[in-house]
Parts: sequence; C-alpha cells; structure tokens
Amino acid sequence: MSPVTVSDTAPKVVLVGVDFGPGSSFEPTLDELALLAESAGDAPVARITARRKSPDPALFVGSGKADEIKAEVVLQGAQGVIFDQALSPAQQRNLERHMGVAVSDRTALILDIFAARAKSHEGKLQVELARLQYLSTRLVRRWSHLERQSGGIGMRGGPGETQIELDRRMIGDRIKSVKAQLEKVKRQRQTQRRARERSGVLRVSLVGYTNAGKSTLFNALTKARSYAADQLFATLDTTTRALYLSEAQRSVSLSDTVGFIRDLPHKLVEAFQATLQEAADADLLLHVVDAANPLLHEQRAEVERVLEEIGAQQVPQILVFNKIDALPASQRPRTLVDALELAPGLRVPRVWVSALTGEGLPQLRQAIAEFAAAQALAPAPAVADPRFEPLPGAVS
Repeated sequence: MSPVTVSDTAPKVVLVGVDFGPGSSFEPTLDELALLAESAGDAPVARITARRKSPDPALFVGSGKADEIKAEVVLQGAQGVIFDQALSPAQQRNLERHMGVAVSDRTALILDIFAARAKSHEGKLQVELARLQYLSTRLVRRWSHLERQSGGIGMRGGPGETQIELDRRMIGDRIKSVKAQLEKVKRQRQTQRRARERSGVLRVSLVGYTNAGKSTLFNALTKARSYAADQLFATLDTTTRALYLSEAQRSVSLSDTVGFIRDLPHKLVEAFQATLQEAADADLLLHVVDAANPLLHEQRAEVERVLEEIGAQQVPQILVFNKIDALPASQRPRTLVDALELAPGLRVPRVWVSALTGEGLPQLRQAIAEFAAAQALAPAPAVADPRFEPLPGAVS
C-alpha cells in the first residue's frame, strides 16, 4: 500500500508497540499503526518497540521505557505519542503527565478516523456512541477542572457534586439519546430487510479487512460510484445496489460494508451493529482478501473473528482474493477459480480477481450466479452445492 499523503504541518507523533509474548497482538514494524496515524492526519516521526511479560499498572511500559519514549519525543519535537495497544485511563493519564504531551492508543485513533470519515446520519450516530462510551471510561480526574467541586444556590448539581460526576451524567444522558436514535434507525433497516426478503432477492454482502479493495470491487461489479481510495477506512457507510447477473438471468442485492481491522474496538462493533447486521443477514458473503498483502492470512483470520462476533460465521462465503495485478508473475495463480481448505474436509470456493483491471470478474459473477441457482433449487436452509458449505467459527 502506498503511504498516505500527510501535510507538512501535521502533528508529529511517536509510535509505540509492546510485545507481551505469545498470544499478544504485536506488529514489530508498526506499519499498520503508522497508516492509521497518517489516516488521522498525524505524521509518525519515530517508532519504539518494547518487550514485557505484562503491562506496567502505572505506565504500561515501565518507567525506564517511558523515559526513553520521552527522550525521543523531545528529540523529534513530537506533539504526541500513540500506543498500538489499548491503555487504561490511569495509564494514559500517567503517561501524559510523565511525557508532557498528548498520549493516545489504538482505540482512540480508530475512533478519530471513524469520526472524520462518517458521512451519513446513521454513521455519525454510530461513531458518536462509540466515542461517548470510550470517553466515559476516561473520566478519571485527568484534567484539573474535574477536581473542582460546585454546589449551592444557582449552581448545577447538588452540594458537593464534583465536575467529574456532572460530566459523567451528561455523557450518560447523551448516550441514552444516541442509543434511542440508533434504535429507530435499526427498526427502519429491519423494515427494509423484510421488504427485500419478501421480494425474494438474494442478498450478497462484501466483507473484508480494511483497504482490501471492497469498494473498488463494488464499483466494478455494479458500475456504482462509491468513494474508494488507497487508505484505511476510506468508506464507513453501507451502500446497496442491484447487481444483474446475466449468467443466472436474475438480479441480486449487493452491499458494501465497513472494513474490519485488527483489534477493532468492541464498542465500535457494538455501535455499528445496525450496519454490520447487513453481513449477518446476508445469504452470501464475498470475503475480499488483499492477495498482495504479506499479512493476508492474519487479516483473513481477523475478519473471521469479527464475523463470529456479529453472528455471521455461518453465512456461506466465496473468498475473493483481490489485487492480483499487484502480485509478481511468480506468485500469480495458474487458474482464477479454485478452493481453499479452511479445515479438514471443508473447502470454500475462491476466485482470484483484480477489481482495478477487471481480471477475474467474469469468473466471480459466474460463481455468484451458481450459488444463486443452487439456492433457488434447494429449500432453505439446505445448500445444494457442497462448495458453499458454511464456514466454521473463527479461524485461529
């Protein structure tokens, strides 16, 4: 992936990743965190990694490593530090006091990007809910004004009620309001889905890791003009278009959904439940994988984990290995249609495509048409074609 263009005046940040051993989510290069930072408008100027058995309760990385990070901040003239793992409110507060600059974590970074990219009313509500829920855990006397007490005649709150309690109550009230608005949106979506179900239209959803090329593929298949860019989380709002399959002499409903990413904040998954429900309610998922990414297997496994979290792990899939135009000649597939064995005896169809050049798209349309034909012949929930067996749970 090409680097994101960042303004010369963008805030300089130092990136930090900590390896806690087997089972921890740790990327030694911090490349993805750098792309996230650039997508948020920051300019990474240094990367620091550490190794620990467990997080330090106070400073996450310990005092020695915190001093090293602080020295790098001073050396680079950085305005902030971003950690690749989630920080507790107390750790974030202590680190900011220790280093004298703003400290953020991966969760806050992703929330900032979502807030900047959300365009629809629903998307903005979903992001606001996630950010409010995240902020509600940060009210730990992080700012001096939270230590002041106010009370008495003419003042908000009762006698002795602290500013932190007032802030928490205001955030709680806003969370209730946003949840109520999202519930209304959810009911509207359910009505739309029921209408599509009654029409008998096959529902197909694109899912995949962020920047796998879902929106580009969506545009190539439907001739739509949805926004697509070579960046993380280019689009957040679900778009649905009719896709006519001449091979099956019928139309299907194709939806482009938000991309997934490693350690996608759970609150964000919850907030986007109405949008992600499109995938859970689909008849078929087109799981788009960036075939040119060296971490494609880890990314595919992460998508499977999120699909399980939203209850979509049993929806039949076609794996779409995209961006074959970016593969060297020695790695290009001999055939554009094959199958991938996810578990002993369980094979899932795979189609190799380039959404950019159009290579493999006729084969993908044919695969969707074959699934549609199988569904039309077989009573639900049976699946006639053994290639389209539902996937098991998340792939480890």
